[in-house]
Amino acid sequence: MTARSEAEGYLDPLPDWERRAPGILIVTGPHAVPISTAVRAGDRCLVLGLARRRETLARLREDPHAAFALLAEGVAFTAYGDARVVCEALEGAPNMAGVELRVERVHNHLADGRTEMLSAAGWRWRQEEAREADLTVVAAIEALARARG
Repeated sequence: MTARSEAEGYLDPLPDWERRAPGILIVTGPHAVPISTAVRAGDRCLVLGLARRRETLARLREDPHAAFALLAEGVAFTAYGDARVVCEALEGAPNMAGVELRVERVHNHLADGRTEMLSAAGWRWRQEEAREADLTVVAAIEALARARG
């Protein structure tokens, strides 16, 4: 990327973020859904899990254009690109699909230096069974990210 594009707020490559920081996946519609499973899988790729029953997944199959926005400690960005299902059923979580977002550009929302992110949104599972199932999903997404990156 050129100095001019960095000054305009564009990043290269995709930044790092804290594990489990929640973000928003935005697909055609517009249609947005919170995501807590996004994992960086390289400079231009992130992987996340989506429930196979989600309308979001059906929308991505029809139109792969998507954006992923994340606000976490030290980072605030939106990654734009095309998403596709790379795993129809995650190992240990067959009701979840693995989705890869191939990033074309990343907009850095902190580029002008006027603000900083102090933390990500705090959240937790309220049911033990959901928390344990989520651990399986996150492990599968991290393995998929390592394989894709």
